[in-house]
Amino acid sequence: MNLGGSLNNSSGGGLGGATIVADIPFSNNMAAAGAMAQNIYNSPGLSLALQQPSIGNQGDGVRMGENFEASIGRRSREEEHESRSGSDNIDGVSGDDQDAANNRPRKKRYHRHTPQQIQELEALFKECPHPDEKQRLELSKRLCLETRQVKFWFQNRRTQMKTQLERHENSLLRQENDKLRAENMSIREAMRNPICTNCGGLAIIGDLSLEEEHLRIENARLKDELDRVCALASKFLGRPLSSLATSIAPPLPNSNLELGVGSNGFGGLSTTLPLGPDFGGGVSNSLPVVPPNGVERSMFLELALAAMDELVKMSQTDEPLWIRSLEVGREILNHDEYSRMFTPCIGIKPAGFLTEASRQTGVVIINSLALVETLMDSNRWAEMFPCMIARTSTTDVISSGMGGTRNGAIQLMHAELQLLSPLVPVREVNFLRFCKQHAEGVWAVVDVSIDTLRETSGAPTTYVKCRRLPSGCVVQDMPNGYSKVTWVEHVEYDESQIHHLYRPLLSSGIGFGAQRWVAALRRQCECLAILMSSTVPTGDHTAITASGRRSMLKLAQRMTGNFCAGVCASTVHKWNKLNAGNVDEDVRVMTRKSVDNPGEPPGIVLSAATSVWLPVSPQRLFDFLRDERLRSEWDILSNGGPMQEIAHIAKGQDHGNCVSLLRSSAMNANQSSMLILQETCMDAGGSLVVYAPVDIPAMQVVMSGGDSAYVALLPSGFAIIPDGPGSPGPTTSNGNGDSHRVGGSLLTVAFQILVNSLPTAKLTVESVETVNNLISCTVQKIKAALQCES
Repeated sequence: MNLGGSLNNSSGGGLGGATIVADIPFSNNMAAAGAMAQNIYNSPGLSLALQQPSIGNQGDGVRMGENFEASIGRRSREEEHESRSGSDNIDGVSGDDQDAANNRPRKKRYHRHTPQQIQELEALFKECPHPDEKQRLELSKRLCLETRQVKFWFQNRRTQMKTQLERHENSLLRQENDKLRAENMSIREAMRNPICTNCGGLAIIGDLSLEEEHLRIENARLKDELDRVCALASKFLGRPLSSLATSIAPPLPNSNLELGVGSNGFGGLSTTLPLGPDFGGGVSNSLPVVPPNGVERSMFLELALAAMDELVKMSQTDEPLWIRSLEVGREILNHDEYSRMFTPCIGIKPAGFLTEASRQTGVVIINSLALVETLMDSNRWAEMFPCMIARTSTTDVISSGMGGTRNGAIQLMHAELQLLSPLVPVREVNFLRFCKQHAEGVWAVVDVSIDTLRETSGAPTTYVKCRRLPSGCVVQDMPNGYSKVTWVEHVEYDESQIHHLYRPLLSSGIGFGAQRWVAALRRQCECLAILMSSTVPTGDHTAITASGRRSMLKLAQRMTGNFCAGVCASTVHKWNKLNAGNVDEDVRVMTRKSVDNPGEPPGIVLSAATSVWLPVSPQRLFDFLRDERLRSEWDILSNGGPMQEIAHIAKGQDHGNCVSLLRSSAMNANQSSMLILQETCMDAGGSLVVYAPVDIPAMQVVMSGGDSAYVALLPSGFAIIPDGPGSPGPTTSNGNGDSHRVGGSLLTVAFQILVNSLPTAKLTVESVETVNNLISCTVQKIKAALQCES
């Protein structure tokens, strides 16, 4: 479980560092919290309801496009008039003067803001350029102004800042153009009077023929590459960029560098991306022109545009592209319709690869800007999805966005995606991530693999087991700080290394599908909303201080991360796989050395994990494993008796999403009491029960707010995933002869144990056999307790 920045550098009674969710005050329940949360970037005047119009309404859309320019002009004049009137306080005509006002032109008396009022307005503008109605009302009362005056002042201030930014950008571009023109003129002058580098005299033209030929070839190549980049950038600016090519090529007399920056009141952006009726249009932002630093970068820009267009269409289009299946209860991609609508942007599917595709829509308690920042930051992205992302990094930034936002940002990333089972290998993907703002409060982030492009450009590549077709999410702001997220996952992969038990789960799009991403996002955002609330949730132990809660949650976060790394054998740790003959076939045993790590005991760490199918619902299995009163039925650490929960920190509305501290009582004088730190979580994509024995004095320090990084622990636990269609479940029939499959769960059991306290020691056969027997015994006890031995 990740806590993002909310667990770092915070003080006081709250948990601070709200880097994920926008300013959200919370009460005792989540319903009130969602109602009170306010998004400072909301635009209540813009309707962005995502509804598909009927075919008969297409004509209206055409007419709306034809009248777009005229409507923009009218709206600009109205806003100009309102802004001018809002800058000053106009005294109205009194009732006694109405007759006189009807007979003569009415004079408007203007009242300028006082320096104190301007200072107060500027101070709030620095903190919040878009205040909501409540903030404007409070400010107007404090400054003795009308609310509309405050509203118009902020409109004028934003317009002023935008104009200043555009002027600055124009100045920079003009300077760059002058520099290029001067360099060009100096080169042309040098070509007219060539000088020999050996003697310093005038050179013979014939002596430069070979060099001149090379320059002509290089110039032709650069011009072709420049034309390619300009053609791509023109898609954003809505007009050809021939002037840019002219300014870099030998210029004509009196030629000027013209870039579409600020002449029409909208920053020179005169077009809208054709997103369809769902996004309403009206706001458009251009992608900064990527410098022609090589063919590969221009290819990345072209790929980003194609991938974004495909993602938006796949998120909006329903049938016949997406067909809802009553059998599996979700949408299924119509591959024939997909092939008809789209051209493969990364090439044809490799031989032997399978395709998985899924789409899911959900509402999460996070605003669009915060979610976009999380997705574009590799560390925060991994922290938001700790059970799905084993490791990730940003390898290159092609464009950081424009105007201080993520709009137009393009970056290359590497990620290891995981499904918590030793029978499913980690998916390594190298991909391009592109972020684009399509309308006010509407963003899209798309991923697409780049291995095919690197093969074309001659860059070194390795064998690819997974290709990420255009996938990602479209995020639309909703009231009260919520967002509507439409997630699309589309992947091609090699299933030869996947165990037959998990192949139906992956091919159906459930294992790595959109439903799992949305469910994990909703659970994490709900957790952050509760943790940032100043009110202690019902059921939490109030004796734990705010700093103690933070320390316990950080310790639980590290415990869960190490558990996932041990299950999936990601590159977070350097594991050595053992092929022992005395280990069951489906049990994977690995070892690693723990040296100079204060969060782990030093020595040889052995990890063992296996996955089995059980004819038990995921909810029943999760409730059984997390119940401390039933722990003695499967856990050898419980000393054969029940455990007692002595601390509880809620992480969601569901009581099962929490971090707790358990204590086992000694059954006789020869046994000692011990503490177990446990984290449990559950959503629609699966559930997790992770635990580790901890030292009592160390936990006392943590619960009092001490540093948890020095608490040594080795985690063990369970991962539960609902089985997919085609899993090895029995079928039952009703009286009519119809049969249906009995649903079950895929249970992963994993242990990490310190087998020797010396890192240089050798692993013994007895240690491997002991861990193998521990896993087998635990699985058998769970089956017996749930009465599903066979």
